[in-house]
Amino acid sequence: MNMHSTFIRPSYIDPETGIRYDTNDSDHEGWLTKQSMWVKDWRRRYFILKGSKLFFSKTPGEIPHGMIDLAHCTTVKSANFKSHKVNSFEISTPEKTYLLYADTEKEKDDWIGCVGRSIVRCSTTYVPTNNNDVEELEEDNDDPTTDMYYYK
Repeated sequence: MNMHSTFIRPSYIDPETGIRYDTNDSDHEGWLTKQSMWVKDWRRRYFILKGSKLFFSKTPGEIPHGMIDLAHCTTVKSANFKSHKVNSFEISTPEKTYLLYADTEKEKDDWIGCVGRSIVRCSTTYVPTNNNDVEELEEDNDDPTTDMYYYK
């Protein structure tokens, strides 16, 4: 039995606004390891991407305890050198940078692609015209394998 086809996940309630977000019927989901903001240790979390929101919880069935609003994000790119972890990437906002890593390179690439497309869709200058609106740009930042998404 596929857990995701019959399982109803609890909604996330934003502690700042009180807004309730449905986390079912996700665009992408799976396990990632995230660096905590204050202690800087690494914690395995279950991530749920739905629209412009990236939720995370300790297990797939728990109420998410955190959310990254991708509407405020500027980039998603590889971060192996910065994090000193294989298969890592960062999601950046003007105020914060989230460091995460996946179990495999394919999972990392899938997450970068999904999050990148979500960031582009949130852009105030984005006008969807066709599937070629998102381009991948290879940059030589802190990591020779950096993938970075931007909008035209």
